[in-house]
Amino acid sequence: MNEYLPGILWLVVLLIVNGFFVGAEFAVISARRSQIEPRAEAGSKAAKKTLWAMEHATLMLATSQLGITVCSLVILNVSEPAIHHLLEIPLGLTSLSAEAIGVVAFVVALVLVTFLHVVVGEMIPKNLSFSVPDRAALILAPPLVFVATVFKPVIWSLNAVANGVLRVFGVQPKDEATSSYTLDEVATIVQQSTREGTLMDSSGTLSAAFEFTTRKVRDVEVPLDEMVHLAPGSTPADVQRAVTARGYSRYVLTDGDGQPTGYLHLKDVMDLTDDEAFEAPVPEKRIRRLGAVGRDTDLEDALASMRRVGAHVARSVSPEGVTTGVLFLEDIIEELVGEVDDVTAV
Repeated sequence: MNEYLPGILWLVVLLIVNGFFVGAEFAVISARRSQIEPRAEAGSKAAKKTLWAMEHATLMLATSQLGITVCSLVILNVSEPAIHHLLEIPLGLTSLSAEAIGVVAFVVALVLVTFLHVVVGEMIPKNLSFSVPDRAALILAPPLVFVATVFKPVIWSLNAVANGVLRVFGVQPKDEATSSYTLDEVATIVQQSTREGTLMDSSGTLSAAFEFTTRKVRDVEVPLDEMVHLAPGSTPADVQRAVTARGYSRYVLTDGDGQPTGYLHLKDVMDLTDDEAFEAPVPEKRIRRLGAVGRDTDLEDALASMRRVGAHVARSVSPEGVTTGVLFLEDIIEELVGEVDDVTAV
C-alpha cells in the first residue's frame, strides 16, 4: 500500500495548487481597485503586486489557466492510477471477475478524482475569492505574479496567440480588469447606505446628482415667453433698472422679433458711469455671445459644453433649429446643489 501513497499525496498537493490558481484567477478580476490602491499608497508590497496583477489581467488569467490545465492533467495521470489500484484491493475480496474489478475501480476512481477536482480544486476557491475578493487578491496575486514572471516566455507566447485570434474576429483585447461601478450600481449602494444609516444625505445632493444624469436641457430651460430680457439698444441705465427691479446679474438681449441675440452681465457695464455712456446703448463689443445647445441634449453634456467655452447663458434650440428658450448655468448648478443666489454669481 505504501507504493500508492505518493499518488495520494500528489492528489492533495495538486488539488491545493489547482485551488490556488483558480482562487487567484477570480480574485484578480473580482477585486476592487479602490480598495487596493490605498494600501499600495501606504507602502504595502502585496497591494502593489496586486495592482500590477489587476493591470495585467490577461497575463494573470493566462498564467492561471496554464496552471489549472497542468494540474488537471497531472492529477488524472498520477493520482487516478493510485486510487484505482487501491480500490482493487477491497474489490478483490468480492466475487467479481478481474475484468469487472478493473472497470469498477476505474469508474469509482475517475468519479472520486473528478469530484475532488471540481469541488475542492475549483468551486471552493472560486466561491472564496468571490466572497472576499480584496483579501483573496492581496494573498494570492503576489505569488501568481511570481509564477507569471518565472514562466513569462511560455505564458506571453500563449497569451499573444489568444489575443491574435481575438483581433482576427474584430475584438480588441483588454489587459486591465474592470473594477468600476455603473451609475445604477452606485445609486443602489447610496440608497442602501442611506437606509442603514451609514451615509447621510440630508441636503439631497447625492440624490440630485443621480437624477441629474437623466435630465435634459428642455427640463431646465427658461421659455422665451417667461424670460426676463432687455430690448435692442438697451443702455447701462436700463441694466441698472433691471437689476434694481429683478435682482439678477445677467440679462439676455433680444432683437425686434424677441429672439435672443446675446447677453450682458452686470459687471460688463459697471464702468460706464459718465452721463453720456450711461444713457447710450451698450457698445456691441460689451455684449457677450450667446451659444446654442440642443434642447434634447443631456444636461451634463450641456454643462460640459458651456464650461468649455466659459459661457453662463446659451440658447436652447429644437432639432429644427428653432430657439425655444434660454439655458442658464445657474439653473444647471441648482439641479445639483440646490438654490443658487444669482446676485452673488460671477
